Amino acid sequence: MDHIKMYWEQRLDKCRKSLEENNFKSYLANNCKDAKRIVIEDILPEIEVKTVSWGDSLTFYATGILDEMRRNPDISVLETFAENVPREEIIERRRQALLSDLFFTGSNAVTETGKLVNLDMVGNRTGAITFGPLNVVIFAGRNKIVPDVDAAMRRVKSYAAPVNAIRHSNLKTPCMKTSRCTDCKSPDRICNSWTITEKSYPKGRIRVVLINEDLGL
Repeated sequence: MDHIKMYWEQRLDKCRKSLEENNFKSYLANNCKDAKRIVIEDILPEIEVKTVSWGDSLTFYATGILDEMRRNPDISVLETFAENVPREEIIERRRQALLSDLFFTGSNAVTETGKLVNLDMVGNRTGAITFGPLNVVIFAGRNKIVPDVDAAMRRVKSYAAPVNAIRHSNLKTPCMKTSRCTDCKSPDRICNSWTITEKSYPKGRIRVVLINEDLGL
């Protein structure tokens, strides 16, 4: 067996088992296409879904699930990132998204001990993971796996957050120019709300799809 393939299969399986021990439902996907299949064939049949929304996640977009939801006539998709919509309306839609049946997003990091670590600007993503939507599905590429919470927070501050700031060209933060976190006081600061989700409550409310590819930030 290919040694790199074996390495990632072992790490992903260990992480999956830790998530299960912490009351998350967890799944292993070979790639984005497989992750989409898991949602359609394994997750959706288990739950009643009439309303769907999502938090910003490049990994989620890569799966193609959003287009699948939009094509489903039985599901209402609450668009929280629509263009040419006033900011006030977008914020209101994000508030309403907390009442959805199903919320999709990614995770900044997943620890090998089965915890989710996230840092948000507005808080709609971290808020939805914590409470509100009846079901949450989180997609995480293998590059998001870290040993523990300390490593997760370092990953977010040293890499994920600066890259995400650079990704949004309308923001004006020091890390956009330096690629380093300075714990800034910029009004455009994207690092405002930490969440560490140690366990899913109720059990199984949060489903985590681990994908054997490097995805997202």
